[in-house]
Amino acid sequence: MFRCLNPGAIGVNLPWDQCLPLACKYGFEGIDVGIDPAAPAAKVTNALAQHSLKVGGTGLPVNLYGDDKAYDSAIVALQGIAARSAEIGVTRFATWILPFSDARPFTENFAWHAQRLGRAARVLARHGCRLGLEFIGPKTARMGHKYPFVRTMEHMLELADAVGPNAGLLLDSWHWYTSLGTVEDILALAPEQVVYVHINDAPAGVPVDAQKDNVRCLPGETGVEDLKGFLAALRKIGYDGPVVPEPFVKELASLPGEEAIRRVGEALKRIW
Repeated sequence: MFRCLNPGAIGVNLPWDQCLPLACKYGFEGIDVGIDPAAPAAKVTNALAQHSLKVGGTGLPVNLYGDDKAYDSAIVALQGIAARSAEIGVTRFATWILPFSDARPFTENFAWHAQRLGRAARVLARHGCRLGLEFIGPKTARMGHKYPFVRTMEHMLELADAVGPNAGLLLDSWHWYTSLGTVEDILALAPEQVVYVHINDAPAGVPVDAQKDNVRCLPGETGVEDLKGFLAALRKIGYDGPVVPEPFVKELASLPGEEAIRRVGEALKRIW
């Protein structure tokens, strides 16, 4: 596995090519790539090679919860995106799954997600790409909603199995912590079940059931999450993909881009 930068995940709005030397300078080994099917693949691969950076992953460019017409259009567009992605070497796509529904009971909602995600996964599979699914762990994210849905690693693996053989987990350390996940849960995984990884820390002094999804800390900042165990378990099972900080620290967005990348890079290196 390798330390990977997603500039948007830390509030940095610099152009992607300006982030490459900064990622290299502050200890990242790879960077996520936004896929533009109209841009030549060589332009991206040459830029990565110039800075000796590995390709990370990319978000699934499909609004899973949009109306049928918008979803159908996005699936058509995904074919060109996946083809260009494979040319660049980006084979890991990821998206998050709402842990509730106000319209569909669990079983109906499971089938609905499996159908929609399955269409996307089959397009990706034709180009050798995989799909990581992120479960949302905290109790606060599903309070006030009618029907609960998938919110743990165990249940997300069941959904991934229903989606297709190229689907697995987007494993986020914060959602792992807030869903009461354990190191043993990770050790029970096969490496191919983990497509993509987020890392961060949880605020101190907040009960786990009161943690809020958009309030997090830099990796290792508080020590609330067992990041040593989290990373050691991923290493032990042989996960070979990107580990991307996603701290949701508002202060980072107010900093110059280089300073934000420096702070996050140094935090990640300290726990690595």
